[in-house]
Amino acid sequence: MGGVRISDGPQRKWLSLALLIAAAGLLGLLLLGLRAGRGPERAQPSAAALPATRAIPILDMHVHLSPRAVPRLLRLMQRYGVERVVNLSGGAPLSGLQEQLDAAAAAPGKIVVFTTLAYEQAAYADYGRRMAELLELAHRRGARGLKIAKVLGLGLRDPAGQLLRVDAPALDPVFARAGALHMPVAIHTGDPEAFWLPVDASNPRRAELQAHPGWALHGKSVPSFDELLQQLEARIARHPGTTFIAVHFGNAAERPRYVAELLRKYPNLFIDTAARIPELGRHPPALLHDFFIEFQDRILYGSDLGVGPEPTPLFLGSEGSRPPTAAERELFFSASRRFFETADREFAHPTPIQGDWKISGIALPRSVLKKIYHDNAARLLGLPPLPAD
Repeated sequence: MGGVRISDGPQRKWLSLALLIAAAGLLGLLLLGLRAGRGPERAQPSAAALPATRAIPILDMHVHLSPRAVPRLLRLMQRYGVERVVNLSGGAPLSGLQEQLDAAAAAPGKIVVFTTLAYEQAAYADYGRRMAELLELAHRRGARGLKIAKVLGLGLRDPAGQLLRVDAPALDPVFARAGALHMPVAIHTGDPEAFWLPVDASNPRRAELQAHPGWALHGKSVPSFDELLQQLEARIARHPGTTFIAVHFGNAAERPRYVAELLRKYPNLFIDTAARIPELGRHPPALLHDFFIEFQDRILYGSDLGVGPEPTPLFLGSEGSRPPTAAERELFFSASRRFFETADREFAHPTPIQGDWKISGIALPRSVLKKIYHDNAARLLGLPPLPAD
């Protein structure tokens, strides 16, 4: 371990931070074990019939899972045609990872585990080296990738108390080691652009921010949306041998032309679609269709589904002030497929709390759907592609 010992005790404030973000920084997942919800999921008629391409199995690259919720997850996977998931809440190398790996082992071939960054090591002067060594430990134990939460750039601080930038040179060893270990880095930088705006009637995410006022960034001493994107690009550019997955549609679903520029510049960059179909569906369908065709080998299906043990509510890409209904659960899955697979216009998007607008589908060909739903992710994870039709 090169000096990083399990007995090393980080300062109290950093231990508190590590506990807060141990589940990869997903605020909704942290609430899964805290709030009472509805009873067990039961089969319900779909709000909209799934398209005929339902037979394409999905490899969901963006799920957050409690280790005590595997049976519940498996039922959902069977119902909605999901073959395999990647658990981005796989725990830190010294806290939670082994429990998640053991839970995944109980469902062979169904759950791939990514470890989280060892955030608590930021309390030490040599935090970059320590984090890199712990990443190697996580890899030896069975973690297949690394998830970095938005706390990097927005909340994590170095030993001097300075906000730790996404492109901080001291973190270079972490990203270099990830590349050497062939571990994809799924990185969440920032938040939706509307989170920086005043929470008033003109804010398109007003309902979501009113339900979660702590998510609002307007007036807070944090980098801007653009500054964080610049830091992320600098990080990607510095490590051409490392595969990056910029989650939530490159962390900039509001700007598909900008994301296209990044994908053209950096062949080591992939993006996922997690929790951004509502935003994507607001763009002209022809623009999005052409984007998905051009980058069909670099886009990964992600849902941002959060699954805790029953009776806690599911996290369906975001959440409001009450648990989701059965109908909202059906909409979450069916509307996602409808967006990718049909040319339907002006239909309800998967996560109503993210905005009260309608979206339109982009009607991707089956060959492209197979890549986005499964084969691109399979290639990154060293798994076989789908058989030919």
